[in-house]
Amino acid sequence: MNIDLKEMTQLAAIFRELFKGYHLSRSEPECYAQLSSQQDQYRMLFKALGFELVCDPRGFYYFVPEQMGAQVNKTAQRLALFTFILVEHLADQGRDPLSVLDGGSIGRDELPALLDKYRDLFLQAEVTTQDELEDKIIRRLTQLGFAEDSNGVYRFLPPMHRFLDVCLSVQHDRDLAASLHSSDLHLPAPLLLDDDSGEAIIALDEFATEESEEDALARAMAEERAAQEIDA
Repeated sequence: MNIDLKEMTQLAAIFRELFKGYHLSRSEPECYAQLSSQQDQYRMLFKALGFELVCDPRGFYYFVPEQMGAQVNKTAQRLALFTFILVEHLADQGRDPLSVLDGGSIGRDELPALLDKYRDLFLQAEVTTQDELEDKIIRRLTQLGFAEDSNGVYRFLPPMHRFLDVCLSVQHDRDLAASLHSSDLHLPAPLLLDDDSGEAIIALDEFATEESEEDALARAMAEERAAQEIDA
């Protein structure tokens, strides 16, 4: 297949966003439209440059690095924890987590109650105030293309499926562990790794042999959930 760079009018913008860890979806209409129409050409070009372009059929694109580092980034822990918390919080309210996190939204006014309800879990992620929640979690979600901030209304974008997939896997493994009366299962969780350039890159750690910090967060959340059920 021949690659015509003249047709790739959004190449610079697309590469810049993907390289810094951003997830391109329909929220970036020009870049998304060109990626969709020239998907094979872009994938081939980026592969030649040493980057793997992932084209998720649910409507978003992102880079996966060829080599993964070992150091877990704090941002990944916070984003994963926040997603886990949202799923359980929405379910407790009788709201469908999937419908909210797949194109739905939450308001800034919901954050105080969320922070208060899960204060112990947020503390593990070094988040103790609403300002820290907005700065360390919400802002990073928007910077990486997982959500949009529209005057205090946070709308979730298709890339949130990367975290939702893991949440569903964690819930499945948690249910399986409960049925087996075992707490020794290792639960996968998203990682956000820093490459040599200092840019953030999302990855999934599915092969850990020791409990990672994300696994510890997931386990702590399960324990907190169990404690809430006992108190109720």
